Amino acid sequence: MIKNSDILENDLLAFDSELLPILLTDRSKSNATGEPHNIVWGTDNYTSNGEGYGEWDEISVPAISGEHGLILQPRVNKTKEEQEHRSRDKAEVFTPVWICNKQNNLIDAAWFGGTAPFNTENEDNTWTTSTERIPFPTLDGKTWEDYVKDTRLEVSCGEAPYLVSRYGVVSGIDIDIKDRIGILDRKLRVIFSYERSN
Repeated sequence: MIKNSDILENDLLAFDSELLPILLTDRSKSNATGEPHNIVWGTDNYTSNGEGYGEWDEISVPAISGEHGLILQPRVNKTKEEQEHRSRDKAEVFTPVWICNKQNNLIDAAWFGGTAPFNTENEDNTWTTSTERIPFPTLDGKTWEDYVKDTRLEVSCGEAPYLVSRYGVVSGIDIDIKDRIGILDRKLRVIFSYERSN
């Protein structure tokens, strides 16, 4: 079963043939020749597909497109057995979106000098999104550009739930764009709000 939370690689290629290679580029590596590298699989779950699918093999566009277009799946679309295997072998644990929101709100409250302006947390682990434009400048004369440039560290790996929140990684429920809570989601909201008004 394919849920809406799955990004289909074949659709990305059809939309823009240059986008998928950009997304696969490993930005953390460098070497003396300056040759680009792709991210690696990082798991042996795909080795049954043959050569090029080993844990330390780089992911290529052909390896995840065409007839292989459904190889990459969000965790929520994987079998319970595979989820348990990855938790056991890789200590893979997925943080509920409400916890990501709470922690991102704590960071934002410190940055804004008081409260986080993006949403209000509710007692039932949901949140109510602020529909107002995020207020700048804050204390210390910070601007919206300062917020966008502020360096944040994504503390997890895999689907990066603190960075982008397309859906709840535990529940599998899609999150409307206006209600997303990730660091990048928040920065894009600020950019859209302020650039549109200029």
